Amino acid sequence: MSKINWTTNKEYGALIQKIVNRFLELYPEDVDDRVSLAMDITACHLNGTSLDLQKLLDAEEGNFAHDVFGIMSHISRESGRITRGFLPRCSC
Repeated sequence: MSKINWTTNKEYGALIQKIVNRFLELYPEDVDDRVSLAMDITACHLNGTSLDLQKLLDAEEGNFAHDVFGIMSHISRESGRITRGFLPRCSC
């Protein structure tokens, strides 16, 4: 089994934190911890389903919720890949 890629740059890391912050503002009751959410988005982006992070951050609430809830529900903790055919609307 290959390792999950966690290597990101400062720009992507900052965008991911802004996405996490926005999600927590909108849906605080749906997140157990911010680190896990950041890891889910990072793993998705770097391990097979590249995201347009700025587009995701700026997305209208319905598309934003679809993508983040979908990533949280479909990310493989073993591979960092999206499972069960889910495709975020803000994927590249």
